[in-house]
Amino acid sequence: MIDIRNLEVWFLTGSQHLYGAETLRQAAAHAEEIVRHLDQSDQIAVRVVFKPIVTTSDEIYATIAEANHSTHCIGLITWMHTFSPAKMWIRGLNILHKPLLHLHTQYNRDIPWDTIDMDFMNLNQSAHGDREFGHIVSKLRINRKVVTGHWKDTDVIDQINIWSRAAAAWHDWQGAQFARFGDNMRNVAVTDGDKVDAEAKFGFSVNTYAVGDLVAVVNGVTSAQIDSLIDEYEQAYTLAPNVRHDGAQRLHLRDAAQIEIGLRKFLVDGGFKGFSNTFEDLHGLKQLPGIATQRLMQSGFGYAGEGDWKTAVLVRAAKVMAAGIPGGNAFMEDYTYHLDPANALVLGAHMLEVDPSLASGKPNLEVHPLGIGGKDDPARLVFDAPGGFALNASLVDMGDRFRLVVNNVKAHEPQHQLPKLPVARVLWTPLPDLKTGCSAWIYAGGAHHTVYSQNLTIQHFQDFATIAGIELLHIGKNTHLTDFLKEIDWSERYFAGKY
Repeated sequence: MIDIRNLEVWFLTGSQHLYGAETLRQAAAHAEEIVRHLDQSDQIAVRVVFKPIVTTSDEIYATIAEANHSTHCIGLITWMHTFSPAKMWIRGLNILHKPLLHLHTQYNRDIPWDTIDMDFMNLNQSAHGDREFGHIVSKLRINRKVVTGHWKDTDVIDQINIWSRAAAAWHDWQGAQFARFGDNMRNVAVTDGDKVDAEAKFGFSVNTYAVGDLVAVVNGVTSAQIDSLIDEYEQAYTLAPNVRHDGAQRLHLRDAAQIEIGLRKFLVDGGFKGFSNTFEDLHGLKQLPGIATQRLMQSGFGYAGEGDWKTAVLVRAAKVMAAGIPGGNAFMEDYTYHLDPANALVLGAHMLEVDPSLASGKPNLEVHPLGIGGKDDPARLVFDAPGGFALNASLVDMGDRFRLVVNNVKAHEPQHQLPKLPVARVLWTPLPDLKTGCSAWIYAGGAHHTVYSQNLTIQHFQDFATIAGIELLHIGKNTHLTDFLKEIDWSERYFAGKY
């Protein structure tokens, strides 16, 4: 499973020597108190680390250079306790390679009306010190998040946490490797893209590996290993009669377990954080990996079918952002519609590969014919996902840039049994409604594959897009199609001038 608790964000406090040693001592003490409060908060998933206050250009440059080279530091939080002349920050900010959050706060929440004097005013200058810092960051065109409010406010801490989770996902992408077994599904546009540009922009690499290389590892799996995994299946899931000990499809279940063991070994030994495959290239595998893919996703790997590496890497990013939060993040596809005007719904599913972290109960383990791929009947976990608010996110290659499209949705509890549809599934209504949501998605060029998230918000993806420096188009409860089309047009014009 993914653990981000040992990652760090560094807290930098800006000041200068104009105010004397006592003011600097107080500023440092206040900053340390703020950091202790944030670091000990259950709301923040990573460590918050105090760094000595910075008062000169050389100190700022050295601290930022250290942050750039730290393997644990995933971003910087900056705060100007006093007035910190921003020209001191230029050299350091120009080399910054980590995400930046500007915390616009002050040590005291309230003005001490009866005792306030010039000493207090000289020490507590965030109201204009942060404006000075903010100006230079804007002038240098550096992407960052600005959070305003008192540092003990739960909303302020929550915003820091959301950003830190996005920073953790960005950190996770740097140097990450993703395996693509086979190539893209033939003649499909949106699942392909420029992997070289993606590596330059995002820091991860996607390379193709022959299915035969995977088959060699699968074939090395022992009977004892298969027996052990079958025991795990029997404890975790409700097995259909045909895959129980004497069932007619028991051998197919063993084949599926063998594939899972081999695929997991290939990914772990190779240091991969995710993968994709396609049912058009299964040479040497007895069946399309179903339960194997589902369980690998549940344990933290990114995945998408049909060679869709962009959705696979986004699934991984979503899982990192959501580490430790109840709910799931999974590869998904808008499969078919229920166009009843009084109850418009999307049925989300995929052939086999929906992450059981979404399940509302104990999944069923079943073997059924697939109808495509020309292989043996594959094993898969079958379940329904619960109702509640969720979202779909899609990373697409627009040719001159990458675009992130996010649509809030309202998921629904199962409304029918679906006895002849042996796949995992989710029912939802796109916000603001099916007609507007789907039309806006299509205008935006969003893919048919998505990340379906039960526990992330638009703010997580907004912060992630800001860190990555990419476009985000959001479809939500307040979306009007006319305004959304204008937003697309403005975005096209902006990026046409940028690239």
